[in-house]
Amino acid sequence: MYHQRVDQVTASGVAAFVLAGGKSTRMGKDKAFLELRGHTLLMRALDLAGTAAGDVRIVGEARKFAAFGPVIEDLYRDRGPLAAIHAALMSTTAELNLVLAVDLPFLQPGFLKYLISEARRTGAVVTVPRAGGGLQPLCAVYGRAFAEVAERSLRQGKNKIDPLFDQVETRVLEAKELLAEGFAEEMFRNLNTPEEWEEAKVNH
Repeated sequence: MYHQRVDQVTASGVAAFVLAGGKSTRMGKDKAFLELRGHTLLMRALDLAGTAAGDVRIVGEARKFAAFGPVIEDLYRDRGPLAAIHAALMSTTAELNLVLAVDLPFLQPGFLKYLISEARRTGAVVTVPRAGGGLQPLCAVYGRAFAEVAERSLRQGKNKIDPLFDQVETRVLEAKELLAEGFAEEMFRNLNTPEEWEEAKVNH
């Protein structure tokens, strides 16, 4: 499954960023280095991102992640995922930027291909799926124009991502649409607690 080959058609003009800077407070240890079926969540995420983009980078602390690939550090420290997305977009020249949380081990390469194809087809600034009743901003495609919106919000002391989607053209991939394409909501289940982690190890 790992070290999958990049889909050249999908990857053209796409950069990918794996967000690995979370504090993992509920898990009690750094999720990036937890292993599932012999591979850390970080390596799973990097390999998955590599199927969809020729340029894959990590957003997190350089001292922790430099051995695994290019690292981008937040420009606004300790401000959560919005700051990570902002840092990613400030570092890129790509028009399509895939953002993935490090703890989404059940995502499928086929979904990333679909996500990017929709972003390319519509030209929306943000292309984001909805699953489990909510948007999934840490499994989405962003245009560079979102950096300005994120910057303004961060300067105002606001860290929430979802409200910013009303300020730009956003394509929402609804759960019903994803199901019709063969993608189950289970894909977006992340792992936040030791109990969820143990369940994932048993069932996957």
